[in-house]
Amino acid sequence: MPVSHSLSSAGEDSPRHRAFWTVWSLVAAFGTYFCMYGFRKPFTAASFDDGELLWGQTFKVVLVTSQVLGYTISKFWGIKVIAEMPPQRRAIGILVLIGLAEVALVGFGLAPRPWNAFYLFLNGLPLGMVFGLVIGFLEGRRLTEALNAGLCASFVLADGVAKSVGAWLLERGIAEDWMPAAAGLLFAGPLAVGVAMLSRIPAPSAADVVARSARTTLSKAERWSLLQRYWLGLGAIVLMYLTITIVRSLRADFAPELWRGLGVAVDETIYSRSEIIVALGVMAINGSLVLVRDNRSAFFSSLAISGLGACLFVGALVARQSGALGGFAFMVLIGLGIYLPYVAVHTTIFERLLAMTRQRGNLGFLIQVADATGYLGYVAVMIARNWIISAGSGAAVAAASSGGELLGFFDSICWLAAATTLVSVGITWRYFAQRSPAAADLELASDAAPGTAP
Repeated sequence: MPVSHSLSSAGEDSPRHRAFWTVWSLVAAFGTYFCMYGFRKPFTAASFDDGELLWGQTFKVVLVTSQVLGYTISKFWGIKVIAEMPPQRRAIGILVLIGLAEVALVGFGLAPRPWNAFYLFLNGLPLGMVFGLVIGFLEGRRLTEALNAGLCASFVLADGVAKSVGAWLLERGIAEDWMPAAAGLLFAGPLAVGVAMLSRIPAPSAADVVARSARTTLSKAERWSLLQRYWLGLGAIVLMYLTITIVRSLRADFAPELWRGLGVAVDETIYSRSEIIVALGVMAINGSLVLVRDNRSAFFSSLAISGLGACLFVGALVARQSGALGGFAFMVLIGLGIYLPYVAVHTTIFERLLAMTRQRGNLGFLIQVADATGYLGYVAVMIARNWIISAGSGAAVAAASSGGELLGFFDSICWLAAATTLVSVGITWRYFAQRSPAAADLELASDAAPGTAP
């Protein structure tokens, strides 16, 4: 699968050429990461409720915690791997990582309970690096926001679709322990097509480099230099991302329980129906920033979008608690509130930060840092909650597996995420507003050629 490494020539920057590769890149990135979810999330559609507790917890809680722990370790590994990965090795890297994840799912089906929980830990270990590899094909381009919005729409939508596929397989008699591996096989063929398409995407054009800066691999010293130079602004962004990741993960991993706690009948289509609405809204809002050529203006606009997400949190919580909002609408609004800042980090905040500062680096590295921190926070919350519940009575453990108790916990985390997001946006805004814009960014309007290219 050859990969182009040279910048596109002027002749290749025609509108027809740009349009073709834009569509190609969107389909390739969306399809690849969408299929990755088929190896990660279908198991959450099952209840794994056999009436027995493991370490004082329901088996599903143990499974979710095991996979997330592996996924979190993978994110930390990825900080180095993604920052240093040469472009020509990304495609084969994706296939190897997801192949290892499927082998772990087969082990999950073969091993007896509760020991098969270890195989979900192994399943998470390789998958945490896939996103950083995929986004490396899309960054540093004048259409990066639109391309990344399409990529992020894949995990918004795929989260629901993967659950629907898992529920569909269960309804057809596939055993709970074998359902995840069966779901992965369904996604294997489309995944291979998506990765093959990714490998054909041309490198950024010369005009892209002028507009967004060249993206390079980073040594350990260069990684530390980048983090130290912008530590306060980056720290505030990562803090926001941490709390949003916790809410997003709870909503994704315990969707059946939350829906039941809201009094909504759960069927195999409800996950997809809610996430389609969320994906369309998030893609339209975050993707629209591709129209803002000035990197500094786009950066601050993405912070404003993140603040809007926090306001949706507050509005949804107040409206539901007052009885003015039904369960389905609540889950959709909370989804929008989660994914507006979450996707802004992936599409615009880090992308335009590198572009406006002309800082040597790559988007995948910054996202891996944020992801590693976010998932570490989620693991900590899960362990702390599980410890508190297991320290209680048997009735407390039984209540914890119900949708009502989980919904109350989810509400509390949502309030925390809303407050943290608003504070973090304020700190980041003030920090970067006080820094002088890069001279290269001020010259963008005269230096960059009109038009766009993937």
